[in-house]
Parts: sequence; C-alpha cells; structure tokens
Amino acid sequence: MILDHRDEPVRTGRASVNGTSLHYRTAGSGPAVVLLHGVPKTGYHWRHLVPKLTPQYTVVVPDLRGLGDSARPAGGYDSATMSDDIAALMAHLGHASYTVVGEDWGAVIGYQLAARHRDHVNALVFAEALFPGFGFEDHTALTPENVSSGMHLWHLGFYFQPDVPEMLITGHERDLITYMIKNERLYPDTATPDAVEEYVRCYSMPGGIRAMLAIYRAMLVDAEQNRQSSQKKLDIPVLALGGSAFIADRNETQMRIMADDVTGHVFTAGHDLAEEIPDEMAEVVLSFLAERL
Repeated sequence: MILDHRDEPVRTGRASVNGTSLHYRTAGSGPAVVLLHGVPKTGYHWRHLVPKLTPQYTVVVPDLRGLGDSARPAGGYDSATMSDDIAALMAHLGHASYTVVGEDWGAVIGYQLAARHRDHVNALVFAEALFPGFGFEDHTALTPENVSSGMHLWHLGFYFQPDVPEMLITGHERDLITYMIKNERLYPDTATPDAVEEYVRCYSMPGGIRAMLAIYRAMLVDAEQNRQSSQKKLDIPVLALGGSAFIADRNETQMRIMADDVTGHVFTAGHDLAEEIPDEMAEVVLSFLAERL
C-alpha cells in the first residue's frame, strides 16, 4: 500500500487509454506530477517519494503498459507508444500540464512524453537511464571497461532473443528480480521484502515476463525514435539524476544532447534512487520544481 503525507491510502483506478488499460494511483493536490517507474519494478517503486510530494503536488503513479496491474496487450512496447499511453492517461484525469519524473525505462519513456507532448509537459526529471541509440547498446559488449565499471549489461542481449528467456525465467521470477534489483544498488538492503513481493507478484502474473521482455525487444525501434526526437532539443527545464555506483553523470551528459536547460546531480547511491535514498532524492526534486516551475 502507498500512503500520502497524511498516512492515508492513495486513490487507485483504471483508465482505458490508447488501446490499453492502465492501472494508476493518485493523491495530493496542486500542480500535477506523473511518476514513471522502470523495470523490473512497478508504480510501487515510488512509495517513499509519494508522501514527500503530495503536500504540494497532485501525484499520478501509473503502472506502465504491460507491467504492474496494467493490462498486457500484444504490442505497443516502444517508448513512444508507451509515452502516448501516459499522455492519454493524464488527459483522461484532467491534467492539461504536468511535470514528468521518470527512472530507468520510465525516464526514456518520460523523455519521449516530453518530446511528443511538449504542450503539456512543463519539466522533466530524468533519473538513472541510458538512451537507446545514444550509447545504451555499447554497454552490452563484453569489455574490460564495462565489466570493471559494473556496466556490462549482459541481460539486454539475452532478453532480446525470442522464446528462450521466457523458457528459462518462468518459475524463477523471484530469483531474477531479486538478483537484478539488489545487484544494481549501492544499498541492496533497500530492496525490502514488501517491494520484492510486489514486483514478483506482478511479473509472475500471466504475460508479466512477456511484457517485460517486449520492452527490451523494442530497443532498436526506441533507438530510432530517440534519434529522431533529438533533432529538436527540449526547451523545458530538465533535472538529470544519477547514482554514483551506476550511471552517475552520464545521465546529465546524455540529456545535454536532448535538451538545452539541464541541471545534473549525482547521489552516493546505485540505480534505484527512490528506494535507496528517497529523502535525498525528494529534497533535490522539490528544490528543482520550486525553482524552475
């Protein structure tokens, strides 16, 4: 359960948008902020950040297409389509303008949301992600540099293959998810049992692993979408956040290719900032929003 700043459960709902059905949570009042999670996580990833935002902002926390308790359609797992899902959800909820906060794949989708729906997005927080088409693929290579830096992303090639990952992962969802989220953190104990249980529950549901893999299998499409979108730089404020033990200042380096007004910050943390260091992340995000909106 996710609670707001009054320790009250957030509201939940489902919306039929863009040819699918999204599960979402919402709470608070004030300007809208939408929080987009990555993989292998769900909207539950934001449980610590939500009550820090709800005193000043209306927070919307969707489960992305195919993930969490959202529907698992056959297709549409490229980042542009998934960003259109969120634009349609926010319009459905009556939010004409909003800030986007994304992490991991949610950050890439958040970038596409800002690029494709500029009239509605007033700021972007881009946390711990690599862009397909701008170096993400380089980290799949088995090189001494990737291995020594902890950035050998071996699983991308594995996930891209048809059928075999489904065969090997099914029945071992808990093992994979626990390994991935602990291995990518500087503070692995922050992968608490309640979060692991929630992620395992969702990814173990029918179609859960298929949908997760479909996001990775759309990477080549994403790469072309990102290259096209980058031809016109974002003109909104962007905050690029990194964890020192994972993507670090490369978040800012990438975003400077994509946007003109970029502020960077690197925390002493790993990949999952909102679960590892929620207080520190909230302080930086709230300061950015207060100064730039």
